[in-house]
Amino acid sequence: MSNGKSSKKAPAKKRPSGLGRGLSALMGEVEKEAPVNAAPDEGAVQMLPVGKIAPHPDQPRRHFDEEALGELARSIEARGMIQPIVVRPQGMGFQIVAGERRWRAAQKAQLHQVPVIVRDFDDAETLEIALVENIQREDLNAIEEAEAYKRLIDDFGHSQAALARLVHKSRSHVANLLRLLDLPEAVRAMVVSGELDMGHARAIISAPDAEALARLIAAQGLSVREAEELARRAKPGGGDRPRKAAKERDADIVALERQLSDAIGLKVAIDYNGKTGVVGIAYKSLDQLDLICQRLSGENI
Repeated sequence: MSNGKSSKKAPAKKRPSGLGRGLSALMGEVEKEAPVNAAPDEGAVQMLPVGKIAPHPDQPRRHFDEEALGELARSIEARGMIQPIVVRPQGMGFQIVAGERRWRAAQKAQLHQVPVIVRDFDDAETLEIALVENIQREDLNAIEEAEAYKRLIDDFGHSQAALARLVHKSRSHVANLLRLLDLPEAVRAMVVSGELDMGHARAIISAPDAEALARLIAAQGLSVREAEELARRAKPGGGDRPRKAAKERDADIVALERQLSDAIGLKVAIDYNGKTGVVGIAYKSLDQLDLICQRLSGENI
């Protein structure tokens, strides 16, 4: 029985997180959750002044392509904003949970009001939803994604396995991205700007003077394999070991290796002779082997 006293709400850091709820699922819940006599600000789509809405300071996405933003603004000018922005009450106004890119484009299109859905999310839920939305839209670069994972781990106590379930990625994908944060700030900036891709960055994480190697890789346009060899030779004693003579590899095969590696979070090598070949997937633990078996068999991970 109740003692008549309201229980205090546990802080976000201690709260078990509702993992696995993507933005589309949350949007779909609006119709189910809002009662028939609900006030307009309790889950229904409504119009709010653009000036009453502010971006979230810890939104995972930090970089917005101005050209793409301009295209979206022109589309909004012509057709209006079709998808509402998800916001939460904050002070005297509202804070964006999902949809900052649309909000920015609406300002460029000089809209005075935008459609929103107001939801009362806490800090952990807000970061989770923003992360899921951006990953689903492939809007985050590798460093932004890694920083969001670290925030969820440090501030809200999520494990790597829980994060993997949240974003529908493998645990090794999450772990590999987090390792990128060990790189010097200048190298991380090169990944953000696109001068260096994730495969190149991973190759030089443990190398001495990673910044110098990164600039050399970018300047010479080296492949991931070449970057790995460069990093190996940069380590003490690395240049003393014999190595096979490097042969020029098909750029499409190299790109496919990189794409498959990023997709499954494990290193993929393709040996192709022009007609037939072999695809190899490297693993370092039984968990990773189990992941490969589940992916190939189509079982749930």
